[in-house]
Amino acid sequence: MSGGQSYYEFYRGSSIGTALTDALDELITQGDIPPQLAMRVLQQFDKSLTECLQKGVKNKTTVKGHLATYRLCDDVWTFVIKDPQFKMEGATASAETVTAPKIKIVACKSGDAPEGKKSGAKSNDFA
Repeated sequence: MSGGQSYYEFYRGSSIGTALTDALDELITQGDIPPQLAMRVLQQFDKSLTECLQKGVKNKTTVKGHLATYRLCDDVWTFVIKDPQFKMEGATASAETVTAPKIKIVACKSGDAPEGKKSGAKSNDFA
């Protein structure tokens, strides 16, 4: 993603994103920083977390479960999977398996994905 491009804001809902937002709100309330600076910090957070995940995550994960719902809206896929099993393959010889009662996966079109692609999405097409 090139400079000047906006990034998805959904990482702000993570625990670290919520903590950052709370800290910025407190700084604004105390008059220590202007709201414009807080917005720039959040935009940098969106960019940095996206780039870190794109460059730093190298492991392959396979998900098996029961697809409860799925939806596509504005190039954003949302999947709800019940009883998922994640099989994670990394640098070690053995694969680790993790389970959960239910998960939600949000897949967004990345900035370098080709426009108008009809089918055959690859893992690097979504962030």
